[in-house]
Amino acid sequence: MTFDFKKEYKEYYQPKKKPEIINIPSFNFIAVRGKGNPNEENGMYQQAISVLYAVAYTLKMSYKTDYKIEGFYEYVVPPLEGFWWQEDEKNVDYLNKEKFHWISVIRLPDFISKKDFDWAVEKASMKKKIDCSKVEFFTFEEGLCVQMMHYGSFDEEEATVEIMNQYLQEKGYRNDFNKSRLHHEIYLSDARKVAPEKWRTVIRHPICKISKK
Repeated sequence: MTFDFKKEYKEYYQPKKKPEIINIPSFNFIAVRGKGNPNEENGMYQQAISVLYAVAYTLKMSYKTDYKIEGFYEYVVPPLEGFWWQEDEKNVDYLNKEKFHWISVIRLPDFISKKDFDWAVEKASMKKKIDCSKVEFFTFEEGLCVQMMHYGSFDEEEATVEIMNQYLQEKGYRNDFNKSRLHHEIYLSDARKVAPEKWRTVIRHPICKISKK
């Protein structure tokens, strides 16, 4: 049976429509960094997504080539994810998309090494004839977080974030944003095929316990 991360790790990909606190371990990703409006046609973000999927599917289909990955098993390519921030971390303007910095990522199975990744980048560049020079092997540990499933347009996320913030206050936690702990989204819907009001997006924020003086 083909391994599906969304089904095998429901605690990371299928949260409920209410906030929950979770500890996220270290994962490896394919990543591309950039800045600007993700909706810009043929813009930096759209190009980054093309590169991510090119490398992801090169790795997924590697068993059909002469290159063999140790420990390989067939799997479904995990969903697209994104880490987002603006220079003013405390007052994020979700509607001003031009101000966003982002790291777009796709999770890698644990058996894929940096050597395998480098092979896939070179292979995808040659086969797809695209520039993969900005893609990187990215290891990241989020640690303690609050997460919740958001239903609807990305422009309506602020209401979900407010629910999460209220939950943290009640539980004695606070958001813990900094340059390495970021607003995180996991996209479970294909925006090309699903109406915006039915989009499912995991929203995850880094948190810490409020210290009692």
